Formats: sequence, C-alpha cells, structure tokens
Amino acid sequence: MKHLSLLRTMFLSLAVPFAAAIPAAGAEMRIGVAAPLTGPFALLGQQLTDGAHLATTTAPTGEATTPIIIDDKCSAEGGAEAAETFIKAGVRIVTGFLCTEALEAALPLLGEKNIPVVTPAIREAGLIERRAKEPLPVFRLLLPRDREAVAAGDILANLWHDKAFAIIDDGTIRGRELAHAVRTQIEEKGLKPVLTETYRPGLDNQGALVALLRRAGATEVFIGGERDDAAAIAAAAAQLNYPLTIVGDEALRAAPGAVDLAPDTLMIAAPEAETLPAAAPAVAALRAAERPAEGYAVPGYAMLQIAIQAATAAETEKQPVLATLRTKTFDTALGTIRFDESGYRSDNPYRLFRYDGSQFVPAAE
Repeated sequence: MKHLSLLRTMFLSLAVPFAAAIPAAGAEMRIGVAAPLTGPFALLGQQLTDGAHLATTTAPTGEATTPIIIDDKCSAEGGAEAAETFIKAGVRIVTGFLCTEALEAALPLLGEKNIPVVTPAIREAGLIERRAKEPLPVFRLLLPRDREAVAAGDILANLWHDKAFAIIDDGTIRGRELAHAVRTQIEEKGLKPVLTETYRPGLDNQGALVALLRRAGATEVFIGGERDDAAAIAAAAAQLNYPLTIVGDEALRAAPGAVDLAPDTLMIAAPEAETLPAAAPAVAALRAAERPAEGYAVPGYAMLQIAIQAATAAETEKQPVLATLRTKTFDTALGTIRFDESGYRSDNPYRLFRYDGSQFVPAAE
C-alpha cells in the first residue's frame, strides 16, 4: 500500500546520520517531530511518528509538509541533539517528546529561536520551565494533575452530594497527591468524606481495609491507587456482602491482573483518543497504512494537524507561529483544541466511565 511504503521509507531514513535527514532548502513546510525511536520506549515513539507522518500526507494544505523526524532517545542528550538538528533544518514548529528529560533539554535551545513545541505526552511543567523568567514556548495536549483533580471534584460532587464517601490512597507520591487534590476539590463544594485513609498496596486480600470502610459507613470510595488494588478491594467487599462503589482515575486502564475489576467500577479519565468521533479520519488513515490506531498514534496525528494549521495561519497572516498557537482554535483528531495562556488545552476532556465487565464505557454523570 502507498501509505505503508511511505512509512517504511521514513523509518529507513532514520538509520542515517541526523544531517542526512534534513531535506534540501525549498518551499516546503518543515515541522520537527521528536520521539524515542530506540530503547525501551521505541514502540511508543513509533506510534507517535506513525500518526505524525500520516497527518502530513493527508493534510489539506497547498504547501508540501516535510516532517523532520529525530530520535530524542528519551534522554537529555538526545533532546538537545534533536533541538540543534531542528534549528539547523529551519523548522517552523516542533512536535512530540514523550520524555521529560528530552523536552527539558530541548526547550531552552528552541526557545532562544522562538520555535514552539507541541507535546501530546508531558503534562507537568518541568524544573527548567518553572525557573524560566519568561514562559517557554511549549503547548500541551494533556492537562496537569491539578486540572484533572478539579474535573474529578466536579464529577464526584455531583455524584456524591447525598452519599457517604471515603477517599483513600496507596501511599505513593502519585496516589497521595491525587487523593489529596480530589478531597480538596470536593470539600470546597461543602462535602466531607467519612474516612480518609492510606492503605497498604499490593495485597491479595484487602479485607481489613474494607472492614474499616464499612465501619465508617462509606458506600462510595475514591482510590488514589492502581487497578489491582481496586480489584482486590472490590473482591473483599463482595466477600463481606458489602455494597461499595469504587471510583479511580486513568490508572484503572492498566492491564488486568489475576483478579479483575468489579462490574460498575467507575473511572474518571479522558476518553481514549482512537474512540473519539473526531478521530475517525485518523483511525481510517492508520488502518489503511496497516498501522495500529492505538497509544500515541492518534495524538501524534493531532499534534501535526495543530502544527500545520498554526504554521499555515502564521504564513497567511505574516506573524510568528508562536502567536497563532496562542490565539487560534484548531480542528484535530482530538476535537477542537485551543490553548490557554499557560499553554495547556483550555477544554476539559475528563469524563466518567463505567466498567461493564470487559471494558470502560461512558457513564451517565
């Protein structure tokens, strides 16, 4: 197939030195794509570049689009090398980066040249960004954890306005911070948990924790923890014939362990990209090219759509690409995207899902 042939050619070109991957000067629109193409995250990097490449071949633009695809090696050294290559190639905008180390090293170099970055994977501002005197030119398709907690608080306050609920965490930094942020959001709406608790993760039997929840009178519980723990808690509740609704975040999407989640377990998360109605053309293009439409493939497609639209508008309006990213709205495989003053997408993609025994499906809020 034509698309498959193009993809094979693209990946073969990555085996040559960086300088050889830079096309000759011309009128084409050059967009940088940074991804880990070697090492343990190479599969994710390939998903990203699959989507990015197909977006350039299907873009409705009169100007040829050339993706400059560089292996950032998921490292600081690789990120810096990628940035230097993009600058030499004269790219208008850079997309990608799945690893914080690579993005952190690339941003100062790209920022000096006013070359913006659109990343589909890194949600939190890093140390270099927080220390910068001026905001660095990075735009994110993921929301930071505090925005996730705000969305969870809104959803749970609506669900639990007349329920006795608990908030628990597994003691990890991620689990503790998530549970605390969700609790803060709910309490700001005038609701109080009947119990907050840190539990011991990884136990096959969570009977003692469930007994504690039952004594507190909780019928609902938010868990800042992993899928296996949520499954173990549900199993212990079933053994005690104790009705308990469990709610978690996107960690519940992990592969099931020996014990699966209970039906009707709830999850607050963004929809998987390939399931969105707006993603249908991207999914069709990926399947036609015999590439999987999962993981970072659709986000990779969407980030190139944003880059192409931003660069095209900048050319038409005779202004920097950075300005168009800050002011324009973009039609993408992830839906309509607009960035706020901090460089995060301005909409709220988080929704409530229910486990039907085999997969998570949208739930009524």
